[in-house]
Amino acid sequence: MITGIQGIRIRRAVAVAVTTGSLFATGALTAAPAQAVTAPTITAKSGFMMNSATGTTLFSKYGSTHRLTASTTKIMTAKVVLAQSNLNLDAKVTIKKAYSDYIVSKGASSARLIVGDKVTVRQLLYGMMLPSGCDAAMALADKFGTGTTVAARTKNFIAKMNNKAGQLGMTNTHFDSFDGISNGSNYSSAKDLTLLARSAMKSSTFKSVVKTKSYTAKTITSSGTTRTMSAWKNTNALLGWNGTLGIKTGSGTEAKYCLVFAATYNGESVMGAVLTSSSADNRTADVKKLINYGYAKIA
Repeated sequence: MITGIQGIRIRRAVAVAVTTGSLFATGALTAAPAQAVTAPTITAKSGFMMNSATGTTLFSKYGSTHRLTASTTKIMTAKVVLAQSNLNLDAKVTIKKAYSDYIVSKGASSARLIVGDKVTVRQLLYGMMLPSGCDAAMALADKFGTGTTVAARTKNFIAKMNNKAGQLGMTNTHFDSFDGISNGSNYSSAKDLTLLARSAMKSSTFKSVVKTKSYTAKTITSSGTTRTMSAWKNTNALLGWNGTLGIKTGSGTEAKYCLVFAATYNGESVMGAVLTSSSADNRTADVKKLINYGYAKIA
Protein backbone atom coordinates (compact mmCIF):
# COMPACT_ATOMS: atom_id res chain seq x y z
CA MET A 1 0.00 0.00 0.00
CA ILE A 2 1.39 3.46 -0.97
CA THR A 3 1.08 6.09 1.73
CA GLY A 4 0.15 9.69 0.97
CA ILE A 5 3.77 10.84 1.50
CA GLN A 6 5.10 8.03 -0.70
CA GLY A 7 2.55 8.93 -3.37
CA ILE A 8 3.70 12.57 -3.36
CA ARG A 9 7.31 11.47 -3.65
CA ILE A 10 6.50 9.21 -6.62
CA ARG A 11 4.55 11.95 -8.41
CA ARG A 12 7.44 14.38 -7.89
CA ALA A 13 9.88 11.82 -9.21
CA VAL A 14 7.80 11.20 -12.32
CA ALA A 15 7.49 14.94 -12.93
CA VAL A 16 11.27 15.29 -12.73
CA ALA A 17 11.73 12.32 -15.06
CA VAL A 18 9.41 13.79 -17.71
CA THR A 19 11.10 17.18 -17.45
CA THR A 20 14.58 15.72 -17.88
CA GLY A 21 13.48 13.32 -20.63
CA SER A 22 14.29 10.25 -18.53
CA LEU A 23 12.02 7.28 -19.19
CA PHE A 24 11.88 6.02 -15.65
CA ALA A 25 11.44 7.17 -12.12
CA THR A 26 11.16 5.07 -8.96
CA GLY A 27 11.08 1.99 -11.17
CA ALA A 28 8.01 3.13 -13.18
CA LEU A 29 8.12 3.81 -16.95
CA THR A 30 6.36 6.80 -18.45
CA ALA A 31 5.92 7.83 -22.09
CA ALA A 32 7.61 10.94 -23.43
CA PRO A 33 5.18 13.77 -24.31
CA ALA A 34 3.73 13.63 -27.85
CA GLN A 35 5.32 15.93 -30.40
CA ALA A 36 3.17 18.65 -31.93
CA VAL A 37 2.04 17.88 -35.48
CA THR A 38 2.22 20.78 -37.92
CA ALA A 39 -0.77 21.23 -40.22
CA PRO A 40 0.19 20.93 -43.90
CA THR A 41 -0.08 23.62 -46.54
CA ILE A 42 -2.21 22.54 -49.50
CA THR A 43 -2.53 24.17 -52.91
CA ALA A 44 -6.25 23.41 -53.34
CA LYS A 45 -8.53 26.37 -52.72
CA SER A 46 -10.56 24.37 -50.19
CA GLY A 47 -9.82 21.36 -48.04
CA PHE A 48 -11.38 19.60 -45.09
CA MET A 49 -10.64 16.44 -43.13
CA MET A 50 -12.15 14.70 -40.15
CA ASN A 51 -11.47 11.72 -37.94
CA SER A 52 -14.03 9.44 -39.58
CA ALA A 53 -14.52 7.41 -36.40
CA THR A 54 -15.43 10.39 -34.21
CA GLY A 55 -16.35 13.15 -36.68
CA THR A 56 -13.77 15.48 -35.10
CA THR A 57 -12.38 18.10 -37.46
CA LEU A 58 -8.66 17.58 -38.15
CA PHE A 59 -8.09 20.17 -40.89
CA SER A 60 -9.98 22.96 -42.62
CA LYS A 61 -9.04 25.47 -45.29
CA TYR A 62 -12.08 27.41 -46.42
CA GLY A 63 -13.94 24.23 -45.53
CA SER A 64 -17.40 25.77 -45.74
CA THR A 65 -16.83 27.89 -48.87
CA HIS A 66 -19.01 27.15 -51.91
CA ARG A 67 -17.08 25.38 -54.66
CA LEU A 68 -17.94 23.57 -57.87
CA THR A 69 -17.90 19.84 -57.23
CA ALA A 70 -17.62 18.26 -60.70
CA SER A 71 -18.07 14.48 -60.57
CA THR A 72 -17.79 14.24 -56.79
CA THR A 73 -21.51 15.04 -57.12
CA LYS A 74 -21.96 11.38 -58.08
CA ILE A 75 -21.38 10.41 -54.44
CA MET A 76 -24.81 11.89 -53.71
CA THR A 77 -26.31 10.18 -56.74
CA ALA A 78 -25.11 6.85 -55.35
CA LYS A 79 -26.27 7.78 -51.84
CA VAL A 80 -29.82 8.51 -53.03
CA VAL A 81 -29.97 5.26 -55.02
CA LEU A 82 -28.70 3.16 -52.11
CA ALA A 83 -31.17 4.84 -49.74
CA GLN A 84 -34.17 3.58 -51.74
CA SER A 85 -36.46 1.26 -49.79
CA ASN A 86 -36.51 -2.36 -50.94
CA LEU A 87 -33.66 -1.67 -53.35
CA ASN A 88 -32.89 -4.52 -55.75
CA LEU A 89 -29.31 -4.13 -56.93
CA ASP A 90 -29.89 -6.78 -59.57
CA ALA A 91 -32.84 -4.99 -61.14
CA LYS A 92 -32.17 -4.36 -64.82
CA VAL A 93 -32.24 -0.96 -66.50
CA THR A 94 -32.51 -0.67 -70.28
CA ILE A 95 -30.06 1.87 -71.69
CA LYS A 96 -31.91 4.57 -73.63
CA LYS A 97 -30.75 6.68 -76.55
CA ALA A 98 -31.39 9.75 -74.37
CA TYR A 99 -28.43 8.76 -72.18
CA SER A 100 -26.13 8.48 -75.17
CA ASP A 101 -27.40 11.75 -76.64
CA TYR A 102 -26.78 13.47 -73.30
CA ILE A 103 -23.11 12.52 -72.97
CA VAL A 104 -22.47 13.42 -76.62
CA SER A 105 -24.10 16.84 -76.20
CA LYS A 106 -22.15 17.55 -73.00
CA GLY A 107 -18.85 15.98 -74.03
CA ALA A 108 -19.18 14.07 -70.76
CA SER A 109 -17.21 11.18 -69.32
CA SER A 110 -18.78 7.84 -70.19
CA ALA A 111 -19.05 4.21 -69.10
CA ARG A 112 -19.59 3.45 -72.81
CA LEU A 113 -23.01 1.94 -72.19
CA ILE A 114 -24.73 0.65 -75.32
CA VAL A 115 -28.28 1.64 -76.22
CA GLY A 116 -30.66 -1.30 -75.81
CA ASP A 117 -28.48 -3.20 -73.35
CA LYS A 118 -29.93 -4.24 -70.00
CA VAL A 119 -27.62 -3.27 -67.15
CA THR A 120 -28.17 -3.95 -63.45
CA VAL A 121 -28.36 -1.20 -60.84
CA ARG A 122 -25.22 -2.63 -59.24
CA GLN A 123 -23.36 -2.45 -62.56
CA LEU A 124 -24.52 1.12 -63.09
CA LEU A 125 -23.07 2.09 -59.72
CA TYR A 126 -19.69 0.72 -60.81
CA GLY A 127 -20.03 2.41 -64.19
CA MET A 128 -20.77 5.73 -62.51
CA MET A 129 -18.18 5.63 -59.73
CA LEU A 130 -15.15 4.04 -61.45
CA PRO A 131 -14.87 5.59 -64.95
CA SER A 132 -17.20 8.39 -63.81
CA GLY A 133 -19.81 7.55 -66.40
CA CYS A 134 -22.38 10.32 -66.79
CA ASP A 135 -24.47 7.92 -68.87
CA ALA A 136 -24.61 5.55 -65.90
CA ALA A 137 -25.52 8.46 -63.59
CA MET A 138 -28.35 9.48 -65.91
CA ALA A 139 -29.63 5.93 -66.12
CA LEU A 140 -29.80 5.75 -62.31
CA ALA A 141 -31.49 9.16 -62.02
CA ASP A 142 -34.04 8.12 -64.65
CA LYS A 143 -34.64 4.79 -62.92
CA PHE A 144 -35.18 6.20 -59.44
CA GLY A 145 -36.82 9.53 -60.24
CA THR A 146 -40.60 9.96 -60.55
CA GLY A 147 -42.36 11.35 -63.62
CA THR A 148 -43.67 10.58 -67.08
CA THR A 149 -40.58 11.64 -69.07
CA VAL A 150 -36.81 11.25 -68.73
CA ALA A 151 -36.51 14.99 -68.06
CA ALA A 152 -39.18 14.89 -65.35
CA ARG A 153 -37.70 11.83 -63.67
CA THR A 154 -34.15 13.18 -63.61
CA LYS A 155 -35.42 16.51 -62.27
CA ASN A 156 -37.29 14.67 -59.51
CA PHE A 157 -34.17 12.68 -58.70
CA ILE A 158 -32.13 15.87 -58.33
CA ALA A 159 -34.78 17.12 -55.88
CA LYS A 160 -34.18 13.94 -53.87
CA MET A 161 -30.46 14.71 -53.86
CA ASN A 162 -31.12 18.15 -52.38
CA ASN A 163 -33.52 16.69 -49.85
CA LYS A 164 -30.88 14.20 -48.75
CA ALA A 165 -28.32 17.01 -48.48
CA GLY A 166 -30.68 18.79 -46.10
CA GLN A 167 -31.09 15.65 -44.01
CA LEU A 168 -27.32 15.27 -43.73
CA GLY A 169 -26.81 18.88 -42.60
CA MET A 170 -25.05 19.91 -45.81
CA THR A 171 -25.91 23.59 -45.36
CA ASN A 172 -23.56 24.87 -48.08
CA THR A 173 -24.72 22.55 -50.85
CA HIS A 174 -27.10 22.69 -53.79
CA PHE A 175 -27.35 20.24 -56.66
CA ASP A 176 -28.75 21.03 -60.09
CA SER A 177 -27.44 17.91 -61.82
CA PHE A 178 -27.09 14.19 -61.19
CA ASP A 179 -23.46 14.08 -62.38
CA GLY A 180 -21.82 17.40 -61.52
CA ILE A 181 -22.15 19.02 -64.94
CA SER A 182 -23.49 22.26 -63.53
CA ASN A 183 -26.47 24.08 -64.96
CA GLY A 184 -25.47 27.20 -63.07
CA SER A 185 -26.21 26.24 -59.48
CA ASN A 186 -24.35 23.06 -58.54
CA TYR A 187 -22.05 23.59 -55.57
CA SER A 188 -20.97 22.21 -52.23
CA SER A 189 -18.13 22.67 -49.75
CA ALA A 190 -15.26 20.47 -48.69
CA LYS A 191 -16.86 20.02 -45.28
CA ASP A 192 -20.28 19.13 -46.72
CA LEU A 193 -18.80 16.57 -49.12
CA THR A 194 -16.93 15.02 -46.19
CA LEU A 195 -20.21 14.73 -44.26
CA LEU A 196 -21.76 13.09 -47.32
CA ALA A 197 -18.82 10.71 -47.69
CA ARG A 198 -19.02 9.66 -44.05
CA SER A 199 -22.68 8.79 -44.47
CA ALA A 200 -22.19 7.05 -47.83
CA MET A 201 -19.33 4.89 -46.55
CA LYS A 202 -21.68 3.31 -44.01
CA SER A 203 -23.14 1.37 -46.94
CA SER A 204 -21.18 -1.83 -47.56
CA THR A 205 -22.21 -1.72 -51.22
CA PHE A 206 -20.93 1.82 -51.68
CA LYS A 207 -17.69 1.03 -49.84
CA SER A 208 -17.10 -2.04 -52.03
CA VAL A 209 -17.72 -0.09 -55.23
CA VAL A 210 -15.45 2.88 -54.52
CA LYS A 211 -12.46 0.81 -53.41
CA THR A 212 -12.55 -1.32 -56.59
CA LYS A 213 -9.74 -0.58 -59.06
CA SER A 214 -11.25 -2.41 -62.04
CA TYR A 215 -14.65 -3.94 -62.83
CA THR A 216 -15.87 -5.87 -65.85
CA ALA A 217 -19.65 -5.87 -66.39
CA LYS A 218 -21.57 -8.47 -68.33
CA THR A 219 -24.71 -6.89 -69.79
CA ILE A 220 -27.63 -8.35 -71.72
CA THR A 221 -28.01 -7.14 -75.30
CA SER A 222 -31.32 -6.32 -76.96
CA SER A 223 -31.18 -9.73 -78.67
CA GLY A 224 -30.74 -11.52 -75.36
CA THR A 225 -27.06 -12.42 -75.62
CA THR A 226 -24.41 -11.57 -73.06
CA ARG A 227 -22.03 -8.71 -73.74
CA THR A 228 -18.74 -8.48 -71.83
CA MET A 229 -17.95 -4.81 -71.47
CA SER A 230 -14.44 -3.40 -71.55
CA ALA A 231 -13.14 -3.13 -67.99
CA TRP A 232 -14.04 0.03 -66.11
CA LYS A 233 -10.94 1.50 -64.45
CA ASN A 234 -11.18 3.62 -61.33
CA THR A 235 -10.10 7.22 -61.94
CA ASN A 236 -8.78 7.42 -58.36
CA ALA A 237 -5.02 6.79 -58.66
CA LEU A 238 -4.58 6.93 -54.87
CA LEU A 239 -6.49 3.71 -54.19
CA GLY A 240 -4.46 1.43 -51.97
CA TRP A 241 -1.86 4.07 -51.11
CA ASN A 242 -1.36 4.24 -47.35
CA GLY A 243 -4.75 2.67 -46.66
CA THR A 244 -6.78 4.77 -49.13
CA LEU A 245 -10.26 3.26 -49.66
CA GLY A 246 -11.78 5.73 -52.14
CA ILE A 247 -13.86 7.75 -52.77
CA LYS A 248 -14.37 9.88 -55.90
CA THR A 249 -12.43 12.17 -58.21
CA GLY A 250 -13.82 15.12 -60.10
CA SER A 251 -12.51 17.50 -62.72
CA GLY A 252 -13.77 20.25 -64.98
CA THR A 253 -12.80 23.46 -66.70
CA GLU A 254 -14.15 25.61 -63.86
CA ALA A 255 -14.13 23.08 -61.00
CA LYS A 256 -10.47 22.22 -61.73
CA TYR A 257 -9.48 19.06 -59.81
CA CYS A 258 -11.34 17.62 -56.83
CA LEU A 259 -11.11 14.50 -54.70
CA VAL A 260 -13.17 13.16 -51.84
CA PHE A 261 -11.10 10.61 -49.95
CA ALA A 262 -11.19 8.05 -47.15
CA ALA A 263 -8.29 6.13 -45.67
CA THR A 264 -7.68 3.73 -42.80
CA TYR A 265 -4.34 2.52 -41.45
CA ASN A 266 -3.48 0.79 -38.17
CA GLY A 267 -6.94 1.54 -36.83
CA GLU A 268 -6.75 5.26 -37.62
CA SER A 269 -9.39 6.50 -40.08
CA VAL A 270 -9.60 9.82 -41.88
CA MET A 271 -11.99 11.23 -44.44
CA GLY A 272 -12.04 14.49 -46.33
CA ALA A 273 -12.09 16.47 -49.55
CA VAL A 274 -9.97 18.86 -51.57
CA LEU A 275 -11.70 21.14 -54.06
CA THR A 276 -10.34 23.35 -56.84
CA SER A 277 -6.81 22.01 -57.11
CA SER A 278 -4.91 23.47 -60.05
CA SER A 279 -3.76 20.10 -61.40
CA ALA A 280 -4.23 16.37 -60.92
CA ASP A 281 -0.70 16.12 -59.51
CA ASN A 282 -1.33 18.90 -56.99
CA ARG A 283 -4.61 17.25 -56.00
CA THR A 284 -2.77 13.99 -55.30
CA ALA A 285 -0.01 15.74 -53.36
CA ASP A 286 -2.55 17.64 -51.26
CA VAL A 287 -4.48 14.50 -50.33
CA LYS A 288 -1.30 12.59 -49.44
CA LYS A 289 -0.26 15.43 -47.12
CA LEU A 290 -3.67 15.46 -45.46
CA ILE A 291 -3.84 11.69 -44.96
CA ASN A 292 -0.37 11.56 -43.41
CA TYR A 293 -1.20 14.53 -41.22
CA GLY A 294 -4.49 12.97 -40.17
CA TYR A 295 -2.86 9.73 -39.11
CA ALA A 296 -0.21 11.61 -37.12
CA LYS A 297 -2.81 13.86 -35.52
CA ILE A 298 -4.96 10.94 -34.38
CA ALA A 299 -1.96 8.95 -33.14
